[in-house]
Amino acid sequence: MAAQIDDKDFQTFLTSTSAEYISHLYGEYLSSPQKVDGSWQNFFGALNDNQAGVIQELTGASWTPEENRHSARGFGMAAPMAADDAPASVGGGAVSEADLQSAAKDSIGALMMIRAFRARGHLMADLDPLQLKEKPEHPELDPGFYGFTAADYDRSIFIGGVLGMERATLRQIVDTLRETYAGKIGVEFMHLTDPEEKSWVQARVEEPHNKTNFTPEGKKAILERMIAAEVFEQFLHKKYPGTKRFGIDGGEALIPCIEQIMKRGGQMGLKEIIIGMAHRGRLNVLANVMGKPFTAIFAEFQGQSSTKQVLGSADVKYHLGTSSDREFDGNNIHLSLTANPSHLEFVNPVVIGKVRAKQTQRDDVESEAVMPLILHGDAAFAGQGITAETLMIAELPGYRVGGTIHIVINNQIGFTTMPKFSRSGPYCTDVAKMLAAPIFHVNGDDPEAVVHVARIATEFRQKFKRDVVIDMFCYRRFGHNEGDEPAFTQPLMYKKIAKQKTARTLYNEQLIAEGTITAEEGEAMLQAFTSELDEAFQATKTYDPTDADFLGGAWEGLSLPDQGARRGETSISYETFQEMGTALTTVPDGFTVNKKLQRVLDAKKKMFETGEGFDWATGEALAFGTLLKDDFAVRLSGQDVGRGTFSQRHAIWYDQENEEKYLPLQQFAQNNPRQLEIHDSPLSEMAVLGFEYGFTLAEPKTLVLWEAQFGDFVNGAQVIIDQFIASGESKWLRMSGLTMLLPHGFEGQGPEHSSARFERFLQMCGEDNWQVANCTTPANYFHILRRQMHRDFRKPLIIMTPKSLLRNKLATSKADDFLEGSTFHRFLWDDDYETLAKPDKIKRVVLCTGKVYYDLLTQRRERELKDVYIMRLEQLYPFPSAELAEELSQYKNADVVWCQEEPKNQGAWSFVEPFIEECLIAMKHKAGRPQYAGRPAAAAPATGLLSRHVEEQNKLVDEALSV
Repeated sequence: MAAQIDDKDFQTFLTSTSAEYISHLYGEYLSSPQKVDGSWQNFFGALNDNQAGVIQELTGASWTPEENRHSARGFGMAAPMAADDAPASVGGGAVSEADLQSAAKDSIGALMMIRAFRARGHLMADLDPLQLKEKPEHPELDPGFYGFTAADYDRSIFIGGVLGMERATLRQIVDTLRETYAGKIGVEFMHLTDPEEKSWVQARVEEPHNKTNFTPEGKKAILERMIAAEVFEQFLHKKYPGTKRFGIDGGEALIPCIEQIMKRGGQMGLKEIIIGMAHRGRLNVLANVMGKPFTAIFAEFQGQSSTKQVLGSADVKYHLGTSSDREFDGNNIHLSLTANPSHLEFVNPVVIGKVRAKQTQRDDVESEAVMPLILHGDAAFAGQGITAETLMIAELPGYRVGGTIHIVINNQIGFTTMPKFSRSGPYCTDVAKMLAAPIFHVNGDDPEAVVHVARIATEFRQKFKRDVVIDMFCYRRFGHNEGDEPAFTQPLMYKKIAKQKTARTLYNEQLIAEGTITAEEGEAMLQAFTSELDEAFQATKTYDPTDADFLGGAWEGLSLPDQGARRGETSISYETFQEMGTALTTVPDGFTVNKKLQRVLDAKKKMFETGEGFDWATGEALAFGTLLKDDFAVRLSGQDVGRGTFSQRHAIWYDQENEEKYLPLQQFAQNNPRQLEIHDSPLSEMAVLGFEYGFTLAEPKTLVLWEAQFGDFVNGAQVIIDQFIASGESKWLRMSGLTMLLPHGFEGQGPEHSSARFERFLQMCGEDNWQVANCTTPANYFHILRRQMHRDFRKPLIIMTPKSLLRNKLATSKADDFLEGSTFHRFLWDDDYETLAKPDKIKRVVLCTGKVYYDLLTQRRERELKDVYIMRLEQLYPFPSAELAEELSQYKNADVVWCQEEPKNQGAWSFVEPFIEECLIAMKHKAGRPQYAGRPAAAAPATGLLSRHVEEQNKLVDEALSV
């Protein structure tokens, strides 16, 4: 390969050669390198991307009319030159070498400057409404950098159709570049990796000089939205002084921005938008975008609920979501604002998951009808890792939704922290470059510029189905909240803000100056909206909230749960059972199966033939397959879930010759490939779990499962668990049927691969918020999975799943355990019940959950103990108190021990102890309260030394069995 050419040498060479001549040769080279001399092949082959781009610019912009491209008249030439021609004449007359060199130098210099503006013009753009800093000088954006002087500004230069002009003076070129790339809008797009996307953005901003010429009606509509945004905030500020509302004051252009996205999106096939945002501006979006009645919002400020039925704890008004329908130009857009806690960016993957579910429901395979719109704060977008995680999954097959429009409400401050202390790069949006997303920076005090970029962003998303970012520079008129004093930490910034006219005022003055409206018309519009708010405020005196409608739409037919066993109808027929067996063990013709997998299939086939020995993976596959047959959908994701962390699942088979996939259960997917989705996820817990939770918010008829590679990895998603899964229904009246599979069990693998932190989930149990289980048989696991769908309500399900039990011969089930008449059991009886002493002769009842049951069972058999009864709790929440008390009443002469393998300050002990004690007291049992047998309290979940693990495990089992 030829050595790379230095940029300085390259420019020197071009200024001594005809640019038109080189452009012609390069075009020949691109069509076929053999068309040019070997020396030219070496030259062109050594060009870097920037140098090649400069030459290519001479062929004209992609949107330049074809007849003006590759023009031979750039230097006054009568006809194109052949490859072996030398520049000869201009307009029929002799041309000096000096003239050609000068013309070529002008062209190359102009083109290199144009490329510099495209790449770095945004750095000089007028983006900050407050003008807090002087705009820095950038040498590459100065014509002098390319050898131009003041005397050159009015000389015509050939630029070959670039910027839509065949020839232009330097003055025209500079003015166009500054207007396009360094005005109120700054565009970052040169990092885009797809040439078509890059060319589209370039053409879209250059052809109209990066602006929209709005009609008078369009300008009045923008002003009306600016009035609504500003007056709403001012009204709340006046009526409820000092009350937190996290207003959008200073960023009011957000409202017409969203309106434009809805309007243009509707014109391009958009039917539904799922919105996610933090608290700043949320009330304004609820009122002025979603159409939530002003009276309902005012009533919430006065302490009333927006619904008659307040179930659970409810939440503050600036965390709530809602849904509505809006119509634009005859196109109906359904809007859904997702509820979000104060944890800012963590709603991002939830929104994406919800969109994926909506697209599935609509069969929107092109991702055209449903779109996510996420609003961010500048500090949070740059600072919270969930942003990068969500961007990272955006283009993966299992999580792709065809692009998100991101709007950053860039207040240029994070609480009290200035940008120079809150991020390392120049922009808060730099993280989006990992996805090669175009980024439009815009001055929030220019509503027309904001609406213009909103239109471009919407068109880009709908055309390319990729993420796009709008970075709206604005400010925060008050502090972090309305009761905060920002001058403590930013006195200079807030002196400027105190003098700053509102964006609505500035735009109103602009429209008056240009004659679009009169001052009287502007004032009338202002007063009309103020009167509307006054009327809504007065209506709070007689306000009667509506009933909650959170079980409408896709949730129709579901209801609130009753108390009790709530088992559902989960057994299956023998015919279905055999049909599943055939599907799970039959290798399709022409498929080369892995030899080790074939042994697994042979063993599975024997299970169905004998009706015995069904293992964990087979029980799970039976649950998935029968749910598909029942016309439910199944979606499983997580790290390595296709094969399974422990090589147990094999839900996806890979042909050993060509790696083609085969999903044995796909045949039950009712001819809909999306009915069964199994996705190996990237190494992300937070974003992927958030995505799956979001999916369940919109789709109650799909069993959605997320599996941790090891249970302890789940703590990487703690915010999603705490703020959404555990409390979402209580706070926001939003059901979820998400199932979490967390491998758990103490087997000597050390502190990082033993515990799924069982105790954390149990600690958060309350108000019937979810279910926590630790099943010990494949059949009970089968039933609890099917139970998730075969009931008329939805609850999250947290299951501690096994590791060693996956292949433990004791932990198997029989065919009858799956067939008609079988069901899920919240606790299971002793496997040796028939060989033990009678209940009144039992001296000890050992209660436990999970794998330790089999350790206890094995050891008791070895010791031949007959007076110790072992009972395992399969579901710990909701706790089966009445049923457990009835069961324990048989063993009135026995003491009661709780045995666990987790340390005392972990595991289930702290949770179950008061429940067991209540049972014993209620039936006046002699034991009074349960004893503890297990590891002592510890900082880490488990020891890293195998010998110590074995010693500890033997000790706790001995303590539990020793009467």
